[in-house]
Amino acid sequence: MASVPQFLSSNLDRKEHALRARLASLGSVLIAYSGGTDSAFLAWSGHEVLGEKTLAVLADSPSLPRHELKLAIEFAEHWRIPLKVIATQEMDRPEYARNDASRCFHCKDELFAVLEKERAHLGFQHIAYGKNLDDQGDFRPGQRAAEQHHVLSPLAEAGLTKSDIRSLSQRAGLQIWSKPASACLSSRIEYGRPVTREALAAIEAGEDALRELGFQQARVRHHGDIVRIEIAREDRARAFNPEMAARLVPIFKKLGFKYVTLDCEGYRTGSMNAVLPIEQIRTAN
Repeated sequence: MASVPQFLSSNLDRKEHALRARLASLGSVLIAYSGGTDSAFLAWSGHEVLGEKTLAVLADSPSLPRHELKLAIEFAEHWRIPLKVIATQEMDRPEYARNDASRCFHCKDELFAVLEKERAHLGFQHIAYGKNLDDQGDFRPGQRAAEQHHVLSPLAEAGLTKSDIRSLSQRAGLQIWSKPASACLSSRIEYGRPVTREALAAIEAGEDALRELGFQQARVRHHGDIVRIEIAREDRARAFNPEMAARLVPIFKKLGFKYVTLDCEGYRTGSMNAVLPIEQIRTAN
């Protein structure tokens, strides 16, 4: 691995020290754990500092891909991080299922309400989640739920950006340092279209099929009869090859889509948010 410039290393060291000091001050903490880079690094750091006084809690629901569930469990087991998998019932909330701009708020409200019960039952002092410094400028209604439930964000408090977390994870030898972002399956459904188990299953099956075809960075966007497939820039030429396109069509038609499209802009996070009116974004945040 290439050497890190001294001033960058010193800055990372300072931030990592701040994170560890903050975690030590908590005494005991439940970590809202998804297996993504941020929450995995936070869970690992918490375990390094607090040992058995850290518990990673993984929320399982139809919006969590089985592939991601498996990876999250494997990471915790590899590093011997105490882990508890719990079921959340956001799908039973009409305000979540209707899928407007506040969907993420209702998802996180359900998550943190369940975690608060776990915290009280197990005798932990605090709940924390993987918000980093970069997240503060994004459209993330779930942050409002975290504030209402008094959930801590040690990574952001320590001034850690996404890039910092990847660098520290790589330095620690954590395999999640280069893990692509992976939002919940519900984020693939266009706003205003109800979130259903059937739609989530179709999206997950489609993304599994893309992964089997070698597309590691891809999204299946659900627009009713239309599926909009986003492929990473480096793989777009292969995706737009007529032979590959011919393979994709029957896969997605079998999943219930009438029209199969490839997005010319390729993969990007939050593409569904681009069509939201600014008024809805302000209200949801």
